[in-house]
Amino acid sequence: MQITQATASVKVVGANGQISLGKQFAGRQVLVEEREAGVWLIRTATVVPDNERWLHREETAADLRRALDWAAAHPASDAQADAVLDVLGAKR
Repeated sequence: MQITQATASVKVVGANGQISLGKQFAGRQVLVEEREAGVWLIRTATVVPDNERWLHREETAADLRRALDWAAAHPASDAQADAVLDVLGAKR
């Protein structure tokens, strides 16, 4: 764990209610927690949409590892393409 020294800066909340954190955070998602009235904690975060959460499960990662291992052991080949097309009825 890296410990960094805390820094403070003064920001002005604009008329539209926004503050700028700086270009280094442009496009990043952040969590804003109001700890008490007027006290906010802002942290960078990665938010995973509910419909993509399954991709981050350990069992899904294990399945993906197995699939990648299989693909590495079985290089792609078109050696049987004609036979497959015959079976599918798509032979030219």
